[in-house]
Parts: sequence; C-alpha cells; structure tokens
Amino acid sequence: MSRQTLNVAVIGAGMAGTTHANAWRQVGTVYDLGLPQVHLSAIADAYKPFAEDAAARYGYDRAVTDWREVADDPSIDIVSIVVSNALHREIAEAMIRAGKHVLCEKPLADTLENAKAMAEAEAEAKVVTAVGFTFRRNAALAEIARLVQEGHLGRIAHIDARYWCDYGADPNTPIAWRYKGPMGSGALGDVGSHLIDAAELVGGPLKSVSGAVLSTVITERPKASGHVTRGTTTDMAAAEKEKVENDDIATFTAHFESGAVGTFSASRIAWNLPNSLQIQVLGTRGRAGWDLHRTGEILLDDDSAPAGVAGPRQVLVNPEFPYFARGSSMAFGGVGLTQIEQFTYQAHAFLQQVAGIAEGALPPCATFADGYRELRIADAVARSAAAGGAEITIA
Repeated sequence: MSRQTLNVAVIGAGMAGTTHANAWRQVGTVYDLGLPQVHLSAIADAYKPFAEDAAARYGYDRAVTDWREVADDPSIDIVSIVVSNALHREIAEAMIRAGKHVLCEKPLADTLENAKAMAEAEAEAKVVTAVGFTFRRNAALAEIARLVQEGHLGRIAHIDARYWCDYGADPNTPIAWRYKGPMGSGALGDVGSHLIDAAELVGGPLKSVSGAVLSTVITERPKASGHVTRGTTTDMAAAEKEKVENDDIATFTAHFESGAVGTFSASRIAWNLPNSLQIQVLGTRGRAGWDLHRTGEILLDDDSAPAGVAGPRQVLVNPEFPYFARGSSMAFGGVGLTQIEQFTYQAHAFLQQVAGIAEGALPPCATFADGYRELRIADAVARSAAAGGAEITIA
C-alpha cells in the first residue's frame, strides 16, 4: 500500500473536539506502520478563539469559523464532527455528499428521525462513516467482554452499570444545548448513550427495558451572556432563567437477549463525581468489575482460586488485554490508560477502514446504524418512563 497522505479536519473545538484533534495527531504513533500519513488541515468552530487555540495547540494548519469551508475544501479527506447533536445530520450529510469520510461523535443525532436518515445515508455512502463510542476501545472493558464471550464467568445473570457525572450539579451552570431538547442530550442521551453501548459491548444486545424513571431536579438555569463551555457558571440571581427540557437523572432496568438482566443509572448532577463510569458483571462462575476512576485495572473473582482463598483480585491492564500491547509506548501492567487513548485507538481503527486494511486490523468502529440503534434504546427508556415504567420492547 502506498503511503498516501490523508488530510483531516475537526469540526468543534470544545473538550471532545480537542480530544479528537489530539487523537488524529497521535494516530500514527500506535500499533503498526503502513497506514496512510495524516496531515492536520483544519479546526472549525463557530467561536473563533476556540478554533484558533485548538489549531495552534494541536498543530493544525488553519482555524475556520464555518464548517462549510471544510465541506467545500476538496483537499480534506476525513472529518471528525464534534458539535451539538442537533447539527450532526446536516453536517454529516454535507460531508458525505462532498466525498469525505465521517467520524461523528455520539449520540448520533438529536431525534430518531435524524438518526434514521443518517443511517440510511451511511447505507448508500461510498465513504467510511462511524459514530464515536470510544469505550469500545477501552482495554479493560474489552477484556471483560472477552471473558464473557469465552464463558469464563459462566452464564451471565446480571449486569449493573452506572455513569454518574457532576457537570450539571451546580444550578448556576447556564443553559446550553445539553439542557435543551428531548433526545441526544440530557443524562440519558449524553452519558447514558455511552452506558448503553458499553453494556451491549459486554453483555450483547438488549431486548427490552422497563421501570424507567427520568428526573429533572434543576428545572431552570440562567442564560449566559457570553460563550458557554461545559464548566461555565454565572450569577443565577442576576440572570434571566430558562426552562430545562430534559433529564438530570435516568434509571431503568433491562433484559438482554442472552437472558441476563441489567440495572442502569445515568446522572449529570452526581455531586463531586466528575466522570464516574462503573460496570459490574455477575455470572454463575465468576464476576468482573471495572471503574473508570481506576481505568488501568479490573477486579476479577472466579472459581479458579483454591478453596478458602477465593475473593476479588486486582488484575492490571497488561499486553494480554485488547488494544494495549501496541497501543501504549510502555506496554506493561501498572502503566495504566486514560480515556484519551480510547480516542486515539478509535482514530487508528477508522483510518484502517479508510485505507481498506483487513489483515491484522482492529475491530471496525461503531456505525451510524449502531448509533441509530442506541437512540432507539434511549427512546424505549423514555417511553417506559412516560408509561409509568412499562416494559418496552426494543424495535
């Protein structure tokens, strides 16, 4: 394969956008050589200081304020879309029409209608498209999924999963797109989308949901006078208020097609928990757990221990785990990983798909169709909550 160069642009220069920018900068440093070279072309953000700062820090050629400049540039080959979910469809469809490969952040869209349209566009596209469920690239979670698939834990009876964050815990945090609209935002749409996809990575497809509750604790937030970032706060007493339109907390139960049951909770107002994702898997021969706060390890308890000395043991992420052996410059237990590496591994897998590499390739990225499925599950949770917790089969 020739060492052609592919030009990359990132649309959105907020927290997740700069993480994509960094991933494309790092993509050639992990796993094996032989991929196309990446040229860092442009960062686009409607807020010019963000675009300029990200372009300067991550080594991109230029900063622009209109994503259409990226669509109209025939030299750009790959685009990461990392903006409000309500903009995903318009931008993604424009990039596909322009012949660009598209990696779109989760959740895929703001409505089921838009997500379905994006999945249909993907089916007809002659370019590579994907949605960014980066926890699929977490070495520890992928190892637990492998233990489940290989039957090491026996028949899985119960999966408990939670994703608790505190970015909305302060009532002075101003209104922004995350607090508007029923889909693709709120705790369920935002962090809950990762939770649902990670649970299906480990436990397989969900069949139905029930017992759902969606709760909005902070019912109104102040309007900010300037540009809003995730950590912005303002004087609530002096500011005009605006109604919050979606959930702060989402809880539900579920049945997997395997027969396992699941219990789930997502929150954006969990006091002093900036980013807490935990998954516990309980089977008939063992159990395994993972905590994002201790991302370089899993806890494993199984029937392999001698009688009288059984109990949970810490297993450090090591080269035997997925992704880690060539994904770290210091590939031995105890080095650990962060969420940042997940984005790099995702970018590498996406680049492999663009280059058409099959032999030795990482598993493909989640598709727009996967993103549409996740939103159908979230919609089923919302319909269960609206119906007083009724069981809703996932269509």
